[in-house]
Amino acid sequence: MPALAPAAISPRRAVPASIPRPEYVDRPAPTPFEGSEVKDAETIERMRAACRLAAQARDLVGSHVAPGITTDELDRIGHEFLCDHGAYPSTLGYRGFPKSLCSSVNEVVCHGIPDARVVEDGDIVNIDITAFLDGVHGDTNATFLAGDVDEESRLLVERTREALDRAIKAVQPGRRINVVGRVIEAYARRFGYGVVREFTGHGIGTSFHSGLVVPHYDDPRFDDEIRVGMTFTIEPMLNLGTHEWEMWDDGWTAVTRDGRRSAQFEHTLLVTPTGAEVLTLP
Repeated sequence: MPALAPAAISPRRAVPASIPRPEYVDRPAPTPFEGSEVKDAETIERMRAACRLAAQARDLVGSHVAPGITTDELDRIGHEFLCDHGAYPSTLGYRGFPKSLCSSVNEVVCHGIPDARVVEDGDIVNIDITAFLDGVHGDTNATFLAGDVDEESRLLVERTREALDRAIKAVQPGRRINVVGRVIEAYARRFGYGVVREFTGHGIGTSFHSGLVVPHYDDPRFDDEIRVGMTFTIEPMLNLGTHEWEMWDDGWTAVTRDGRRSAQFEHTLLVTPTGAEVLTLP
């Protein structure tokens, strides 16, 4: 298939004035997070609601991924669903991002901007959507198949989902956060996939991205202890070829350097005494 190219981006969608905005909207950057990565019970309950809504939005938008739709139309569907449920789309106005979700097609690793490009038969499309509700964020993404997808791409998508599932099972209080990347990289290596390094999972709660970094490759430098009550995302990006990527001129769209396809899945998790609870389920 021909390489992706930027297409026209529609005007920014309006959010009802009654919906509270995150503090960073239309500012150059968010206020640095200084709180604890361990959340109290009240914050966790609010996160359950935000994460559930984000998961419902992810699945709704994903159900519309099909040949003939534009990624801008997918953005409209996600935007209206979140606003109709009193949530703000966390990406809209985050460090200048112009849309309410990220749509990453084929060789786009992450942070694709929804635009006028039409989804084609055989595409794979990642939908990354975050809900800001009652002062907290819920963040999730999944890769969907459009029409008749080739076996190599289909396997990449299945195995990326499996890599996330394996990483979630590895989360245990007392372990170090780098166990996540160790598990993902060991699994991806079986198939010769590249594991993207520079985009990571992150702490999340009242802040969209707190200071906690969750790498998807094995890196002993990231040795934060996993503690009960932590909330963070795991969101591996696996590539058919090299792990290396380059950035479009828009400053957001990361594409694989060799033009081969990339898949991604993401959940927001809560660390429990016995492991990890997935919060981003519908």
